[in-house]
Amino acid sequence: MAHVAAKEMRSVPPQEERLEKASSPGHNSDTAPGSDKPPSDDKAEPATTREDGKIEIKEEDYWDKLGYSFSPFKKWTILTVIFWVQISMNFNTSIYSNAVEPLTKAFKISGQAARVGTIIGFRFLGGLSSAGGSVTLGLIADMWEADDQQYAVAYIVLSSVGGSVVGPIVGAFVQRWLSWHWNFWVQLIFGGVVQLAHFFIVPETRSTIILDREAKKRRKATGGNIWGPNELKENRFSAKEILATWGRPFEMFVREPIVLCLSLLSGFSDALIFTFLESFQPVYEQWNFGTTAQGLAFIPVLIGYFLAWVSFFPFFARHNKIRARDPNALQPEARLYWLLYLAPLEATGLFGFAWTSLGPAYHVHWIAPMIFSMLIGAANYAIYVATIDYMIASYGPYSASATGGNALARDFLAGIAAMYSTPFYTDVGNGHAKFKLEWPTTILACLAIMVTIPIYIFYWKGPYIREKSKFAQTLASDRKERGGERVESVGAKAEAGHMEDP
Repeated sequence: MAHVAAKEMRSVPPQEERLEKASSPGHNSDTAPGSDKPPSDDKAEPATTREDGKIEIKEEDYWDKLGYSFSPFKKWTILTVIFWVQISMNFNTSIYSNAVEPLTKAFKISGQAARVGTIIGFRFLGGLSSAGGSVTLGLIADMWEADDQQYAVAYIVLSSVGGSVVGPIVGAFVQRWLSWHWNFWVQLIFGGVVQLAHFFIVPETRSTIILDREAKKRRKATGGNIWGPNELKENRFSAKEILATWGRPFEMFVREPIVLCLSLLSGFSDALIFTFLESFQPVYEQWNFGTTAQGLAFIPVLIGYFLAWVSFFPFFARHNKIRARDPNALQPEARLYWLLYLAPLEATGLFGFAWTSLGPAYHVHWIAPMIFSMLIGAANYAIYVATIDYMIASYGPYSASATGGNALARDFLAGIAAMYSTPFYTDVGNGHAKFKLEWPTTILACLAIMVTIPIYIFYWKGPYIREKSKFAQTLASDRKERGGERVESVGAKAEAGHMEDP
């Protein structure tokens, strides 16, 4: 067996060889990754009879009812509805920029007032309603095991970043042909349609809720003493539990270097796109682009997203083959491998975009900045999907809290981008009349170099950094208690709010 494992190790390319662990002699996985079958009988936990006589059902008792057992068609139908919900949510954040100029004319206010002052209260309400991304990742976890989520996560990330680019493309035509009222009507109609689709098509996917419903059906049909997991919890919504759950994403964001650095990187990349919403107008006006042409200039960014999405498929397929041989073969850092090559495209694209924004006066064709914007789009997508994928693999049952920090950084940094982006492009370059558009983007390119450095640190030193993490230590402790099995749910110590101190 050890000889076979060594042979399999040699089949891994040198760059990734160090990230794959040799299979242990005698190792045997219960099911292949992606299996819709419950764990084998010798490891499954049967329904438990409590001291009070109540029988608590487990996932294994109704595995065929859970989201893991949904057919591929049903899973991807649900995910496609969520895809359009995400498109709508991010569409709303970006299309508003096309209403700024009409609002300044209609209400005789400054552009900055239209961006910030008059709508800051409504932006606050929008921020309170921006948990869609985190909830979506939870829905994916309800239908796919952690090692089988990569295609689903990549699909949803495409909708998240894509919506922010679809907004200005559609918004340009709304601004050109309709009154400013339609900027808001389009958002409302689009949002209403996808929410109706969500209401009628997407079923409950959370395992504990499904088990509670099945238990109620059984009691009603047979009179049996069958109970679901949530029904037996005392003080299910205690203040302590709520505060612990609410505070964990913030704690991980502050105390976990992986979460902090990669979240800031992801947030910075997202903010770039929203900054571009303002920079494209002065840049492409040099080539006499009108409103609709400026909107269409975002299509290369969308193409970059799509190409980056497709480029991850070979790596996902290869990871699945390796895990089919040994579910524990790959370390989480393997999921950052392709990002090592795509992340530099962000700084490259920004430098290129900056110095091809010189305009026709310097004999630069308008296609040049579009090509570099495509590279920025590819890097932005890769950073988002790879950091999310890495956190899921690194933090297991804590991944929802880890990715919550990622979402916080992206939403916050992208949200404030609307406030500073126009002054940034109008004021920073004022002292350099010849290159007033080039220097702001150059500054962003320099920042891009700085924030991408942690990717390489985590790729090479990730195992050591995770050893110092109290969350990773808790996972290791829970795994040891389970005889080396992977931990798929938060253990008792985590539920109680207790972690291993590093």
